[in-house]
Amino acid sequence: MTPTTGPEPEPATPTVLWRPDADTVAGARLTAFHARAAREHGAPPAGGSDPAADYRSLHRWSITDPDAFWSAVADFCEVSFVTPPRAVLADRTMPGAVWFPGAELNYAWHALRRAEAAPDEPVVLAVAEPDGEPVTRMVTGAELRGRVGAVAAALREAGVRPGDRVCGYLPNVPEALIAFLASATVGAVWASCSPDFGPRAVLDRFRQVEPVVLFAADGYRWAGRTIDRTDTVAELRRELPGLRATVHVPLLGTEPPEGAVAWADLVAGPMDPEFAVLPFDHPLWILYSSGTTGLPKALVQSHGGILLEHLKQLSLHCDLRPGDRMYWYTSTGWMMWNFLVSALLVGAVPVLHDGAPAHPRPDVQWRVAAEADAALYGTSAAYVMACAKAGVHPGEDPRLARLRCVATTGSPLPPDGFRWLHRELGDRWIASVSGGTDVCSCFVGAVPTLPVRSGELQAVCLGTDLRARDADGREVIGGVGELMVALPMPSMPIAFWNDPDGSRYRESYFTGHPGEWRHGDWITVTPHGGVVIHGRSDSTLNRQGVRMGSADIHEVVERLPGVRESLIVGVEEPGGGYWMPLFVHPAEGVDPADLAPGGALHERIRADLRAELSPRHVPDEIVLVPALPHTLTGKRLEVPIKRLLSGTPVERAVNPGSVDRPELLEFFVGLAADRRAAAV
Repeated sequence: MTPTTGPEPEPATPTVLWRPDADTVAGARLTAFHARAAREHGAPPAGGSDPAADYRSLHRWSITDPDAFWSAVADFCEVSFVTPPRAVLADRTMPGAVWFPGAELNYAWHALRRAEAAPDEPVVLAVAEPDGEPVTRMVTGAELRGRVGAVAAALREAGVRPGDRVCGYLPNVPEALIAFLASATVGAVWASCSPDFGPRAVLDRFRQVEPVVLFAADGYRWAGRTIDRTDTVAELRRELPGLRATVHVPLLGTEPPEGAVAWADLVAGPMDPEFAVLPFDHPLWILYSSGTTGLPKALVQSHGGILLEHLKQLSLHCDLRPGDRMYWYTSTGWMMWNFLVSALLVGAVPVLHDGAPAHPRPDVQWRVAAEADAALYGTSAAYVMACAKAGVHPGEDPRLARLRCVATTGSPLPPDGFRWLHRELGDRWIASVSGGTDVCSCFVGAVPTLPVRSGELQAVCLGTDLRARDADGREVIGGVGELMVALPMPSMPIAFWNDPDGSRYRESYFTGHPGEWRHGDWITVTPHGGVVIHGRSDSTLNRQGVRMGSADIHEVVERLPGVRESLIVGVEEPGGGYWMPLFVHPAEGVDPADLAPGGALHERIRADLRAELSPRHVPDEIVLVPALPHTLTGKRLEVPIKRLLSGTPVERAVNPGSVDRPELLEFFVGLAADRRAAAV
């Protein structure tokens, strides 16, 4: 059900931190697309003097005439249909939209176009975690095509056919990219997990899809340590009875276990890929939800849907061109890896970073971006804030001169993060974006022709009919509402795996306003078209009848130098009471007494929340914790911890296999037990 009201918006008027100059606007891929769409597809012409007005008119056209818009995207980005479509959006019903019926193509063919055209140029860069400076290796176009072709031929020889599942238990290395592209080449369905996932978490995901081939690393390196995964791989092989083959990827230099195929043997003889011709809606890959409260949902996305959506995002919104380097810090267990490797679709060079996010120094990601000569660097909002606290100064590195855009996602980038990036990097495009694994893309985010305002995402993306709706289903501008999408997007899941009647799919997204996708975020759409993300609506705080966003509180608290991380939850108690504790993981060296009532940090947190938000945002209690658990992709566990504190048993409140440090859950179980005992 749609909640009764939303969190209170921030009253402050956001500051414009960056505005593209006339040359940037004129040279943007978005501007070229607008001109061609107006000339050939019926889009409104650009006025030229007001880029914001031009974008508004282009966006309005993209959602009122989606057939013309997506046709224009396909033409502009040179999508090659082996068989042309009979229509564009044949059925707009959600769920159940039908895109490009009759069309046939292959994602991998498009991803390898530049590799074929530029055989001697680097098309992939890979950075491995060393003991000291990052170590970079390059993969040329000829090498990438030859290895993809060889692995695809081996898959076919092993009996892999279109629709079979191929899984990767691999870090962010070229072998993962090659295995994925080979899978797509033959029409198999790819799914991956990072090797920092333990066996239970992997089996929760891979068992659902019954893979026939597993690509598995023997281990990985993390924060200066070598992590052996041979025992985990052996367990996966035992517990996945449908496997026909296991490919051993020796990142630690071990020999293949009995019955496994050596990666080196697979790629020893380069071959030209033979691409399967597939329907537009043929499954490309399976992504997984976090699975914190049960089995992860297995989200199936299509060759054509991902191709169109990622071409739109990377070409028009991210302004990437052939030869640009795109570096986004991610792992193979997060949708941003899938987004990153799609850089190949526009001829850009993905930079694959295999290693810890802040090892051997807090500034390592900035150094990777500099070494790679990145045009676009993406990271998490948490990393940006950690750099600010650690005194990192990326602006002092002259090698970042070609960096056009810094993008963030994973959680809302607070205004302080915008301001820090602006101070450090000067007149540079900052793109905070928000979407989800569910669509493997962004609902709102980067627009190269629009200004950047502190604390705001620039605009709703083209082709996305986003609405903020209040409790009565009315659209809200300038107020807080739930994020709803009123028009299908090509990358929305075509199905959940093992959901034959579609009931889990409908329950996940279509329980709010009839016929619209309910994403579960509190947002504000500003009068000038920007968007503010307030946090998840399923973890909303309800204080004195007013609902509040947790992200707003985390931002204020984590700005303080003595706070490493925080978590606020609201717990409904028997008898109608409401308890709102704030859990604080202090920075190194903080005296625990400072967080006790009367302590300096304790009082500063309360005073700042009262002054910057309101008295009702002040927690009932501030609780020091040794650390906070997260999902395996680094997100806060707001809902599961709320359930634990409400007395829900661990086995019903959270799936420990989906948690990075499940032992930390015991703290919250014990706290709930102590409160129940004290209430007796």
